[in-house]
Amino acid sequence: MNSKIITLPELARRAGEIRQAGKRLVLTNGCFDLLHVGHVRYLEEARGLGDFLAVAVNGDESVRALKGAGRPLNSEADRAEVLAALEAVNFVTIFPNVRATQVIETARPAIYAKGGDYTSESLDVEERAAVQRVGAKTVILPLVPGKSTSQLIQRVTSSKR
Repeated sequence: MNSKIITLPELARRAGEIRQAGKRLVLTNGCFDLLHVGHVRYLEEARGLGDFLAVAVNGDESVRALKGAGRPLNSEADRAEVLAALEAVNFVTIFPNVRATQVIETARPAIYAKGGDYTSESLDVEERAAVQRVGAKTVILPLVPGKSTSQLIQRVTSSKR
């Protein structure tokens, strides 16, 4: 297993060390079902916001709840391993919930990054409250136009017909 893939308690421990060293942890989360260039650019930009980047990956059940039947295409372990292979990513943790509230509260990042498919207003109320409770700043990063997992799946399925 890749040493970047850690449990949530281990992420909390590492985050504490990062804070004590006066450094900033950036946290982001998502399904990351089919990694594509939009994800890579987003993660590199998120990493540039601080000193370390932690990616919380939705577990398989929560991806099904969010995306519907037939998803995820890749298992949580496979998705975590692919993310951990990226240079921009320092830590990966898998979480079982639909929302990242517990991850935010446990890791206590300096910055919580989300993709441009969200706005400050559309961010989940619980996540927004957790970010405020831990004193983090939310940063919305722009999406890469035309690059999404849903579009990739649509292209692949329509080319089979």
